[in-house]
Order: sequence, then structure tokens, then C-alpha cells
Amino acid sequence: MGSYNSEAPVLDTYQAVVSAYCDFLTVAIHTILYERNIYLQTSFLKARKYNYPVRQSRHPKVCKWIQDAVVAVEGEILKCTVAQTSLIIHAPPPSSQPLERYVFSTSSFPRILPSETRTPFAPSPSNNPSNNPSNNPSNEPPTNSPPSNTNDPQSNPPDPATTKRFNPPPTSDLPEQFRATFARLSTSLTKLKPLPEDCSFTLAIELRDEEGVEAPIEREGRWVAAEPGLQRRKAGGHGEEVGDTEGGESKRGKDLGGVRTMPVRSLEAGAFKMEVWVEEGRGKFQSSVEEGE
Repeated sequence: MGSYNSEAPVLDTYQAVVSAYCDFLTVAIHTILYERNIYLQTSFLKARKYNYPVRQSRHPKVCKWIQDAVVAVEGEILKCTVAQTSLIIHAPPPSSQPLERYVFSTSSFPRILPSETRTPFAPSPSNNPSNNPSNNPSNEPPTNSPPSNTNDPQSNPPDPATTKRFNPPPTSDLPEQFRATFARLSTSLTKLKPLPEDCSFTLAIELRDEEGVEAPIEREGRWVAAEPGLQRRKAGGHGEEVGDTEGGESKRGKDLGGVRTMPVRSLEAGAFKMEVWVEEGRGKFQSSVEEGE
């Protein structure tokens, strides 16, 4: 039986949040590849993670590819530039159409400065004992409260201790949510249409639609541009082949969203907020029609 690290994470820094996400993503990729028969199921080991039975590939090259891909994703999420990560399963050549997308949205992750990835989150004012009137018998104002009698923002600068109000949940909370997510994911996978043989897969990131967010393609060499149908582009920018846009809004590629979308689960634990869903692409249903003819 294989083994994963089962220690419960403490989400006290942004680095810890990202590490917990990448840990989950790694297990999810192995599980999806097993459940969707991308490789022979006999090439996977039984394992446990978050006190839930999962699968782990025992092929060294598959494990190395997944590890390297997740490390690359982690580097981008630490920059606060990633909106979502998706595992995409493609049809075999020559079409290579996207058949399924497993989307892990991190668009609600905190935004921080690059220098603050290991800086502990400040406690919420509601959890700070000094803000409880009962703890101030002398009727002195709470230590984090600004002086009264003025509305001048320069006289009342926001206390740095209250700018990031994320409360790390109990260490058992996130593993429980991950366990529930894997249970829902396993159930959802049984409802999907079967895949053809010899499918391939890849891991993709979608960047936040914000000024100053640049694709890491040329700088780092680990990433390549996705097909136009899997890209979301701004109006007036490069790649307008994905469709017309209005009012400067972004336009989804034709293969984003899929023909059918199946929500899996939303998670929230302190600063950790994620949504998971599955999309079945039009190429999958076209293949089914062609096979039936």
C-alpha cells in the first residue's frame, strides 16, 4: 500500500495555504488518472490520504511528471496570479480534442505581497482578547481600536494587525473537507461518460484577468500556451480568434465551460477557499455520435 503524508496543515501563512492546495492537487491528479482509466488500474497502489482511500501511480515517470507539474503550479500561485488550475484529458490523435476538464479554482485565495508568503496571518479583531470590552476593566479603549471623536483617516490609519483577517481553522478541519471532496469527486466520476482508449492529459493554469499579470511562458520555459479554445482573452488583445468581445470584457475559448458542467464541492477553511467542478467537452459527445453511426 502506498502512503501520503497525512499530517493536518496549519494555515497560518499564505505559503501554508498554497502547500495544502498543492498537496491536495497531487492526490487529486493521481485519483482522476486512476478513475478515468488513463493508465492501467493495476499500475496504481492503494493509499490513504486525509483518512480516505485514494490511489497513487507507481510508475516513476508518471509520478515525476505530476510532481514537477504541481511544483510549477505552486510557483505561480505563490505570485497570486493564478485563478484556477485544471487537469485536461484529451482525445487520442489525430483530433486531440479536450474531452474533460477538472477545475480547481483558487480565485478566492488571499492577495499578498511576494515578500509576505511566509508572514503569519494576523488574527481577526473578533478573536483578539484585547478587543473584548470585558477584558478592559479600566474602560480603556481596546488596543487595536482607533481613537474616537475623529473621522480623519490620516489620524486613524488601519492597524496592520487587522489588515489580513484570516483565522486559521482547527488543524482537523481542512482534512475533513478534503475527505468530503474526494468522496464527492469519486461519486461524480461514476456519472461521466466513458473515455476512449489512449487518451492523454495535461495540467493548465488560468491567470487572473488583471492588469500586470503576465503569462510565464517566455520567462521560465516550463509553460506553453494553451490552444485558443482553452484560453480566456481580453478584448483588443492578442488571440481574438476566440470570439468577439464587448466592453473590454474577457471572452472564453470555445472549449472552456464544456457542454456539461458538474459541480463537485466548495471548500472554505480560514484563508483556504476553493471550488472544484468537472466539465465535459463537446469533443466527447461528438466522439460518441460518430461511434454510434
